[in-house]
Amino acid sequence: MAFPGQPAPGGGFYQGGYGGAPGGPAFPGQAQDPLYGYFAAVAGQDGQIDADELQRCLTQSGIAGAYKPFNLETCRLMISMLDRDMSGTLGFNEFQELWAVINGWKQHFISFDNDRSGTVDRQELEKALMNMGFRLSPQAVTAITRRYSTHGKISFDDYIACCVKLRALTECFRRRDASQQGFVNFQYDDFIQCVMSV
Repeated sequence: MAFPGQPAPGGGFYQGGYGGAPGGPAFPGQAQDPLYGYFAAVAGQDGQIDADELQRCLTQSGIAGAYKPFNLETCRLMISMLDRDMSGTLGFNEFQELWAVINGWKQHFISFDNDRSGTVDRQELEKALMNMGFRLSPQAVTAITRRYSTHGKISFDDYIACCVKLRALTECFRRRDASQQGFVNFQYDDFIQCVMSV
C-alpha cells in the first residue's frame, strides 16, 4: 500500500487521493437567475450553447476579470468536462455548474499568484494542485508546467484549461479504479476515448 508522499508498489507515484476542484456543485437553477441573461443572450433556439457561444458568453460576462478572455480551445475543454449527453453543448444547468467551478478556480488562482503577476509559476502551481488534493510526482508537475506555461508562467486561461483537463482525466481514471488504489488497466481504445474526449 502506498502512503501519501511515498512511491507506490511497483514504482508508481500514487499519493492517496485524486484531488478535486474548488467551486463545488452548481446552485439550484431559477428563472430569475442573473446568469440566465448571459446564457440566453448567446444560446440558440435549442437552449444550448456550443464552444463559440460559451466563449462569447464568458467574455460578455466579464468572469475572466482583468485576465484575457478564454480561448476557444479552453471553452471546448470546459464543455467536454460537463457535457454529460455528449452533445458538444451545455444547457443552462450545466452552465451554472461551470460558472461555479470557474469562479472557484479563479479564486484559487488569485490566492496562489503570490507575486500578483497574473500568472503562476511551477512552484505556485504545485501548491495549488496540492491544495486541490492532487498528489502528483515532481515529474508530473513539471510536465504539466511545460504543457501549460509560456516561459515558465501559466496564465489564467491556461490554468483553467489545466484544471479542466486534470478534473476530466481524473474522473475518467476514478471511474475505472474500483478499489481506489491508484491503478487501472486500460484497453487501448478505452484509453484513447478517455484522453481524446477531454
